[in-house]
Amino acid sequence: FNQDAFIGGTTTSSVTLLWAMSELIKNPAVMKKAQAEIRSLVRVKQRLVQVDDLCKLNYLKMVVKETLRLHPPAPLLVPRETIDHVKVLGYDIPSKTRIFVNVWAMGRDPACWDRPEEFYPERFEGIDTDFYGSHYELLPFGAGRRICPAIPMGATIVEFTLASLLHSFDWELPDGVRKEDVSMEGTGRQVFCRKTPLYLVPSVYTG
Repeated sequence: FNQDAFIGGTTTSSVTLLWAMSELIKNPAVMKKAQAEIRSLVRVKQRLVQVDDLCKLNYLKMVVKETLRLHPPAPLLVPRETIDHVKVLGYDIPSKTRIFVNVWAMGRDPACWDRPEEFYPERFEGIDTDFYGSHYELLPFGAGRRICPAIPMGATIVEFTLASLLHSFDWELPDGVRKEDVSMEGTGRQVFCRKTPLYLVPSVYTG
């Protein structure tokens, strides 16, 4: 159990950060907007990002939501089992049937999302959609009694680390590499990771 908890609590966060940075480097306008929000807030006090700042970084939170929509760290939720016979969308599902919920497909379903393949954090502006299990179109952590118990911790780790990276550094691709060259192919079963490493060049932000 301890090993499962450690892997679940660290690997999923690091994988989400890698996908977030991948999307941001391919969408420089989004990265600049997120950096402007963070640096505008933090510059006032001449300090590094603090955890207490996260509640004020609304656009950063939208970036994380959009990352989790397109790249849920666990594309298939922990299997469920039906208690009773049910009918869903015309399909009969007997009791004792093992159910796999494909949240990766749900996050890219055109019936739920406009331009589902596009990385567009602004889609969450002005709406209350979150990933705490109440909105079934966005379930990277599951829902119900078997929802991930560490959502607050995981979300805080990802948001704080991403905010710190975007605040303190400017990011570019290595010489000769275009954003179109960055592969977004993933691999894995329990945790959906990047198939190839992500190489970025940081420069310290001095503004």
